[in-house]
Amino acid sequence: MQHIAVVGLGKVGALVGTLLNDLFSVTGIDQRAPQEALPFKVLTGTVNDDAFLLEALKNEDAVVSCLPYNLNLPVAKAAHALGIHYFDLTEDVPTTSAIRQMATTSKGAMAPQCGLAPGFIGIVGANLYKRFTKLRDVELRVGALPRYPNGLMGYSFTWSPAGVINEYINDAEVIHNGTRKMVPSLDGIEHINIEGQEFEAFSTSGGLGTMCETLEGKVDTLNYKTMRYPGHCALMRFFLYELVMKEQRELSEKILTEAKPPVREDVVYVYAVVEGWKGTELAREEFYNAYHPMIIDGKEWRAISWTTAASVAAVVEMVAHGTLPNQGFIKQEDIDFDSFSKTKNGSLYIKNSH
Repeated sequence: MQHIAVVGLGKVGALVGTLLNDLFSVTGIDQRAPQEALPFKVLTGTVNDDAFLLEALKNEDAVVSCLPYNLNLPVAKAAHALGIHYFDLTEDVPTTSAIRQMATTSKGAMAPQCGLAPGFIGIVGANLYKRFTKLRDVELRVGALPRYPNGLMGYSFTWSPAGVINEYINDAEVIHNGTRKMVPSLDGIEHINIEGQEFEAFSTSGGLGTMCETLEGKVDTLNYKTMRYPGHCALMRFFLYELVMKEQRELSEKILTEAKPPVREDVVYVYAVVEGWKGTELAREEFYNAYHPMIIDGKEWRAISWTTAASVAAVVEMVAHGTLPNQGFIKQEDIDFDSFSKTKNGSLYIKNSH
């Protein structure tokens, strides 16, 4: 793998291209020219133009889609048609299901869900649960938040507003009492205290990726919840359901982004807990880290940007190096945490943990 295209040069895509450019020959693709200079060449065009997309990707070995969830499928279809590797960041379950079907006949690797959640949190969770002989509970939590919150919502849209709304509205897959099922997002609220900081956590869709399928019949409880500052969930329920804004997604995104624009100082919390048996002994394993903004190539990047970008870039490295399969569908929980951490980009998580 030498030539890689990165489609969508927004908050995360530009950094994905920058990280990969140190290791591969990168071509960026976006519908408009970037406002800031990037260290790799950029083509302009739309992914809805099949002819343009196939022409742009014909000499590439792999493509990383950093587009909103609803624009990934054209890129995945082009990658499948050309027989090249495909990676994305989606949390959308129907999109992943369609890509998984393509992977049954793909010549390259197809690895969706390579972001933070799903993505890195699944790699962390699997690293914990593989230490047990028998599982009881696997609980995964991620929060991408302003470091210094204000207002009742305590939030800023440092990540894709379309993605946030999507994961708040769609049902979430869980295993509860040993049964795999769907539950409403914004439900199952719980309170977490980490080093004196209070959080609430609630169900959102897509964060587990394929883990429910992997652990079905092997665990009593498996769930993913999004962490926010207290009070956020009730306000989002009011906005989406009492005001019925769930019926107007684009307007919802516009209102929320204008009300809570991105902040420079953000923080990403990653928290995982696994309980079960090691032999005959009941045990508990935990993982917790807080990630802050960092400087890459002389520019400061938000925590949500670099944690998401480093995750997919590390998986690309692993496929390139043969650490992961170069054909078919790749599940996040099948990615070895130690091997991930030894990649150039995966090591950023180790170097910048707090």
